[in-house]
Amino acid sequence: MDKQDKIKAYLAMNKDKFPDTRILEIESMLNSAPEDKLYYFSVLELKDPTTMLLIAIFGGSIGIDRFLLGDTTNGVLKLILTNLCLVGIIWVIIDIFNVTKRTKEYNFKQFRDIYTFNVGGSL
Repeated sequence: MDKQDKIKAYLAMNKDKFPDTRILEIESMLNSAPEDKLYYFSVLELKDPTTMLLIAIFGGSIGIDRFLLGDTTNGVLKLILTNLCLVGIIWVIIDIFNVTKRTKEYNFKQFRDIYTFNVGGSL
């Protein structure tokens, strides 16, 4: 399998885990990476937006979705506000509608960090 086939396979498997507006940028980054560095992208554990939506629905009131996306401060605030006052419920509802977008942006940030660290590209 040549480099272009590997890139097409990676994008086919993971395009739903990244923002649609970033797919061309990801493809460009993969094309500029040396073939021996493509391995780093294939082992990157990306969060599934659908799974994160389910977590936000069933565990959002205790901030699990925020913790899993690395937003510890807001996870703690959400936990406190939701359990101490009803204002936090509004936050839970808003997060249910925004969690897939935040998950895709989180995945792109992880991808970009791997690219910068392993390929040495500056963005």
